[in-house]
Amino acid sequence: MTTTYQLHYWPTIQGRGEFVRLALEAAGADYVDVARLPESKGGGESALGDRLDDPEIVRPSFAPPFLIDGDIVVGQTAAILLYLGPRLGLAGVGESDGLWTHQLQLTIADVVAEAHDTHHPISTGAYYEDQRDAAVQRARAFREERIPKFLNWFERVLQRNPAGSSHLVGDVLTYADLSLFQLVDGLRYAFPKAAARALAATPAVEKLHDNVRRRQRVHDYLQSPRRIAFNEDGIFRRYAELDG
Repeated sequence: MTTTYQLHYWPTIQGRGEFVRLALEAAGADYVDVARLPESKGGGESALGDRLDDPEIVRPSFAPPFLIDGDIVVGQTAAILLYLGPRLGLAGVGESDGLWTHQLQLTIADVVAEAHDTHHPISTGAYYEDQRDAAVQRARAFREERIPKFLNWFERVLQRNPAGSSHLVGDVLTYADLSLFQLVDGLRYAFPKAAARALAATPAVEKLHDNVRRRQRVHDYLQSPRRIAFNEDGIFRRYAELDG
């Protein structure tokens, strides 16, 4: 029997939910992006809020994204991918590969959090315009120190992979590859100049990004209306002053 996964995430941004969408799309999984459905079909942001507050869910998620698979509810992007990875064939081969894939995902989550904090360094509840000076300082350190540090580490991972530098884990596509693709895409959007400099020094990372983009299911997804465009409400936001 085919499983239809229910992904619950904000309907107008890529955000952290995009890492899950990419895995589902690359695997050709049957899923519903619930909040993007019309309200008449149980969708919309109100449905997302209702699910978060549903008293029938005894293990509630703190925030989107969360995934529902039958009686199982999984929150947190890395945990969702840890759950989906083996089921979608995106976690490598065996326990060791699965654990390494999860470790890579957690590191990507660290970068994502730091990228977010470049435009909201003081408070997530305040507007960007109210913390712009602090954002400029935070972004300078991120683009000059942290982007190169993280991408150089992923470059080393690729170069040290015994199976070759085409994938992060073994010689098969994993959700870590897809997430690194999304991270690079986001950095290119938000920090085009800084990302270009860092990627010039990490050719294996750039090649992996390009190879993932060319995969048929990923390519089709990126060309479809299911792929939400980057915008200034998501994690990766383009403000010229933050790219120096």
